Amino acid sequence: MAVAAPISPEHIAIVKATAPVLKEHGVEITTLFYKNMIAAHPELKNIFSMSNQVSGAQPRALAAAVFAYATYVDDLGKLKAAVERIAHKHESLKVQPEQYPIVGKHLLEAVATVLGDGCTPEIGEAWTAAYAALADIFINREQQLCAAHKYWPGWRRFKIQRKLPESSEITSFYLVPEDGKPLPSFLPGQYISLHVYVPQMGHMQPRQYSLSEAPRSDYYRISVKKEKDKQIGVPGLISNLLHDNYKEGDVLELTAPAGEFFVDPKDGQDKPIALVSAGVGLTPMISILNSAVNSGSRRRISWIHGVHNSEVRAFSDHIRETCAKDVNNNISVTFFVTSPQQHDVQGVDYHFAGRMDLSKVDQKFGLFLDDARAEYFICGPCAFMKDMKKYLVNAGVGAERIHLEVFGTGDE
Repeated sequence: MAVAAPISPEHIAIVKATAPVLKEHGVEITTLFYKNMIAAHPELKNIFSMSNQVSGAQPRALAAAVFAYATYVDDLGKLKAAVERIAHKHESLKVQPEQYPIVGKHLLEAVATVLGDGCTPEIGEAWTAAYAALADIFINREQQLCAAHKYWPGWRRFKIQRKLPESSEITSFYLVPEDGKPLPSFLPGQYISLHVYVPQMGHMQPRQYSLSEAPRSDYYRISVKKEKDKQIGVPGLISNLLHDNYKEGDVLELTAPAGEFFVDPKDGQDKPIALVSAGVGLTPMISILNSAVNSGSRRRISWIHGVHNSEVRAFSDHIRETCAKDVNNNISVTFFVTSPQQHDVQGVDYHFAGRMDLSKVDQKFGLFLDDARAEYFICGPCAFMKDMKKYLVNAGVGAERIHLEVFGTGDE
């Protein structure tokens, strides 16, 4: 973690003392903050997800982050994972250093408004210093991430070369750079940000999508689920625009790959990995699997995936073919299907009926619970990820070996 500007012991004590108050009034403060800041700086609508504003997810997420910072302001190492996740997202969205004072001004004003007389000059001074220190951490880390891809500093134009349905819900978009220059590599599991103009809103909106293919120099691939509800303010708005409004030959703007959820193909070839996913959460897992196969890795990989039915499961044939080519028997796949269809054959189309239950998976060969080196990568709905992590922790897996891909705000 980048080193922050020092905060005085007196300021630290005041910030920690305000933690209970921030926990009680946090959402009220952050809701007011976003309302006032976006009203004063409407250009920020191009950065923030308006769906998360409408749902209240973004204010809740920020309130939780502010409370965590107040709690651990004297031990920031405990926030390292959260800081890294947020910094990657900020860099992917091209948040600029000059925007941090804007955030600080409106956040501190919201604190003062909500707390009223309870926000003494001493509290205001302490939180001003604390915010400045936190902003320095993010700015420094985001500049490091930006420097890693200095030849791709902003939004880059890509053409949709191919649009390929993968299931009844998921379609892949093959994206090639309009400038024709080779694409930088990325770590399997990472994502890109793209932004599109939303006519109903009158401005751009960004979203993150996992890259669903091993690194290549000629194209990137994302695989996007179409949601049933297309109203503004609900999940799926941008995904549905991609499905319905964008065709082969159209142009999208992307930023360079980012994200702290990844498997480094060069790291720990002797460490087994278990990939646990549900629904469209399989997209980063495809990238991880393909990268391992392409590199000739002998790493043991167990992929456990759950879907509602086989019609909505993407990449089924590809997954079977990949396993069939694995002459060393290093790759295993376990499919859960909530509602098997009449033509589905157990042992071929799925292994277990019903929602995912890790207790049904071979604990040694499917979950590697006897190997203290094993790493676990989980992607899917928040409630699903919580349940899977809880099972693994209860089974004796250290939390530091469990990695979650948290899209959206992570407020759940």
